[in-house]
Amino acid sequence: MAESPVTHLLNKLAQFFENEVRFLTGVREEALSVRGELERVRAFLRVADSLEESDEEVKVWVKQLRNTAYDMEDALDEFSLVLRHDHGVGFTALISRMSCCIKNLKGRYRVTSEIQRINSRVKGICDGHRRLRHKFSRAQQDPSSTGLDNTWQDHRGNALLLDKTDVVGIEQPKNELIGQLLDGAHRREVISVVGMGGLGKTTLVKQVYEDPSVKKHFAVYAWITLSRSCKIEELLKDMLDQIMRVIRKPVPPGANTMNSHWLKMIIKDLLLQRRYLIVLDDAWHIKEWDAVKHALPNNGHGSRVIITTRNADLASTSCKEFNGLVKNMEPLDPEQSWKLFCRKTFQGNSCPSHLEEICKYILRKCEGLPLAIVAISGVLAAKDKRRIDEWDVVRRNLRAEIDGNDRLKNLKRVLLLSFSDLPYYLKSCFLHLSIFPEGHLIEHRRLIRLWVAEGFVERKEGKTLEEVGTDYFSELLNRSLVQVAETTTDRRVKLCRIHDFQREIDVEHVEIITSKSRDQSFATIAKEQTDMWPDKVRRLSLHNSLQAAQQNRSLSHLRSLYMFGVDRGFIDLVLGCDIKLLNVLDMQATPLSKFPVQVVDWYFLRYLSFRHTEVKTIPTSIGRLQNLETLDLKHTNVTRLPVEILKLQKLRHLLVYRYENISYLCYKYGFKALTEIGALQSLQKLCYIEADDERNDNIMRELGKLTQLSRLGILKLRKEDGRALCSSIAKLTNLCAISVASVEDDEILDLQNLTSPPQLLQRIYLKGRLEILPNWLASLNSLVKLHLRWSRLKDDPLVSLQSLPNLVHLELLQVYEGKTLCFKSKGFRKLRILGLDNFDELRSVEVEEGAMPCLEKLIIQRCKLLEKLPSGIEYLTKLKVLEFFDMPDELVKKFVRDEQDEDYQKVAHIPEVYYGYWRDGGWDVQSMEKSFEGDASPRQGTSMRSSEFPPCWK
Repeated sequence: MAESPVTHLLNKLAQFFENEVRFLTGVREEALSVRGELERVRAFLRVADSLEESDEEVKVWVKQLRNTAYDMEDALDEFSLVLRHDHGVGFTALISRMSCCIKNLKGRYRVTSEIQRINSRVKGICDGHRRLRHKFSRAQQDPSSTGLDNTWQDHRGNALLLDKTDVVGIEQPKNELIGQLLDGAHRREVISVVGMGGLGKTTLVKQVYEDPSVKKHFAVYAWITLSRSCKIEELLKDMLDQIMRVIRKPVPPGANTMNSHWLKMIIKDLLLQRRYLIVLDDAWHIKEWDAVKHALPNNGHGSRVIITTRNADLASTSCKEFNGLVKNMEPLDPEQSWKLFCRKTFQGNSCPSHLEEICKYILRKCEGLPLAIVAISGVLAAKDKRRIDEWDVVRRNLRAEIDGNDRLKNLKRVLLLSFSDLPYYLKSCFLHLSIFPEGHLIEHRRLIRLWVAEGFVERKEGKTLEEVGTDYFSELLNRSLVQVAETTTDRRVKLCRIHDFQREIDVEHVEIITSKSRDQSFATIAKEQTDMWPDKVRRLSLHNSLQAAQQNRSLSHLRSLYMFGVDRGFIDLVLGCDIKLLNVLDMQATPLSKFPVQVVDWYFLRYLSFRHTEVKTIPTSIGRLQNLETLDLKHTNVTRLPVEILKLQKLRHLLVYRYENISYLCYKYGFKALTEIGALQSLQKLCYIEADDERNDNIMRELGKLTQLSRLGILKLRKEDGRALCSSIAKLTNLCAISVASVEDDEILDLQNLTSPPQLLQRIYLKGRLEILPNWLASLNSLVKLHLRWSRLKDDPLVSLQSLPNLVHLELLQVYEGKTLCFKSKGFRKLRILGLDNFDELRSVEVEEGAMPCLEKLIIQRCKLLEKLPSGIEYLTKLKVLEFFDMPDELVKKFVRDEQDEDYQKVAHIPEVYYGYWRDGGWDVQSMEKSFEGDASPRQGTSMRSSEFPPCWK
């Protein structure tokens, strides 16, 4: 994987020639020669990447080129450091400058010699490319020559031959698929079965395809197995041949020499008057679908197309074009996994009790992946069941067992295909996931900011780097290489993870995660006392406390440093090393109590995170970090920033805040606003500034200069500053989210004067008294989430808000002083979550039929005068969760007594109903459970005691 570092170096060379080369007398030609040679070989790097798994000579060549690119990058950055010394003023500064001139001469000579040496290395590597050109040409002409596709096809052939007794957990999805094939519309439809490799997509669809009722229903059927290297003419000839066999007619003469256009015409003509079923197995790219879709006519006979794919984007696109549905293939549940494991490992017998703990540990690593379960079972079946030590060796050395066992090598190659198919920029992003500990939930926004800081994200016209990075993440998600672990209420990805078994499998031989990162000098993961660091480590992720003896290794080439679970002494040792080229320092949740002073000397630092540490103050010298893009001080004790922070012209994300959840309330604390905050014109996220200052009017106007802002958080706003804030917000056309809180709960938020609100606004959080609801709120077609707190409005806010076309989450806390809230018919068409809290005068809630048709969760709490359940609640047919907290006992009793009660019947259709009270500093929460059969018998439900929010609020 050399394309990424080579591309990164070429970009850096372009900047270097523009900014620094004037200082390199006599070296310009050498540097240009390096760039020219690298540009010539870059075109072959993607082919080389696919060959290095099977060709040792190519692998060595790629490694040499990659390491040379790294060395060249280091040489350029070291020279840049020579030119950047702040000498101060006065006599001492003069002496310092004189001394530095001598050092500069030495530095220039050193970098001149280094570039000449690297140029010589590059020429030698390019000579090697000429020797390997015949291999590259052959691989370009025949991608299957790499051997990976052949392995995959062998595996798919095995999947097609499985008996029913060899599969587990597919009976229900099989019956569902058969129903979708045989029933439904007469129009042609596509069913896309999507999921990561090894989930059993092919196995499932083959069982459906071979079902007698399916074969009887369709007059024509064909199974087409695709591959990444398939040729469209061969695919169409195979389809034609299968169709002719089914209808018992000879293949038309001359078909073998026809081009794709004529083959499509013939196939379309044959299918036009017949009900057909076509399976396209293992489709990788939309181009494969585009190549065949025009041969499949919409004949009105109930024809069907099934696609199996790892690509969610392909699955969605094909279903939109041809109508139909996407079926996400789910892993086996624990019971099904255990059944399959025992069937394969113990030939259908039960697991011996002395092996059960070991087997369940290994099975957990498989995470319901049938391919992995079958492969591991094949290895364990050969072990002596009386020798627990043999089985424990597998448990303790699962990775080594995977690498050394021939049965599992095919499995590794299968999973490698998903990685090999990635473009080079996604490979870097995927490998970067290796820096996180096993099982770690990764914050989506943090990950995108890190990718930008690491230099993985390429610029695209009309998009920010963060937007491009989000596109990269979506691609990995669509390819089933990343899993969503948690989403926000408006369905944005909040946390993600990678499949545990993928992490276990993708080491050593396949080298996708940990070991591939190390082998390619991408990242080193040190989590054991015996782990050794390479001589030139570029990214280092430290897991747990390690021995200080490791510091014998040089870190002078280090670009990124991540720490997870290390102790304070070890932190001091690492930060005391020579790491002047560092780009990323992520010390989130480390035992750090003060800002490390040496950090300000790391000129190339782009990402700095002390989140969840005890850091209290930031030094004035932080102004020296001229390349800093992200400063993450969330959940630290920092409340002020030095004015020198305004020198950081590249700063894009400034996060300085913490919050505490107490009972219902969330208390936020930010940092004292800087008078000239408008100087940071690259800022995209600014959270949270505290605006209780006599200079507020000027500060609010300064915000209007931050035209790149997408997220803004303001605390302690005063009424008199509202007009200036509105004037600034109108200029922030990229703003997607804003949070504004008044200095006191009774302080008025004067936000009426926003005549031209940013039309991209999606999330708004307003905390404070509103004299009237801002009229511009109702014009925000993009708004998806709205939180209003302490508004104390005299007029019903629902009248203005009900027509918002995309609102999905609405929370209202002490917003309205009226006695009745009415949700009108056809109002809030997309609302899924509604919270009503602390309405002092509220006595009734009315829901008209047709209102809130998509509502899934309703929370009502602390409405002490509410006399009855919301009338019309039975119309909310999609409601899944109903929560009543700190409500009158009389009201709660209405839906927890016998099932004959009228009020009880109103909530009987709701799967989850919770009720509880805040008592003595903690929550008493209970749920009204439904029986397994689905009736609504009011049995005693689950009960919990907690000082935090109930789990149903998460």
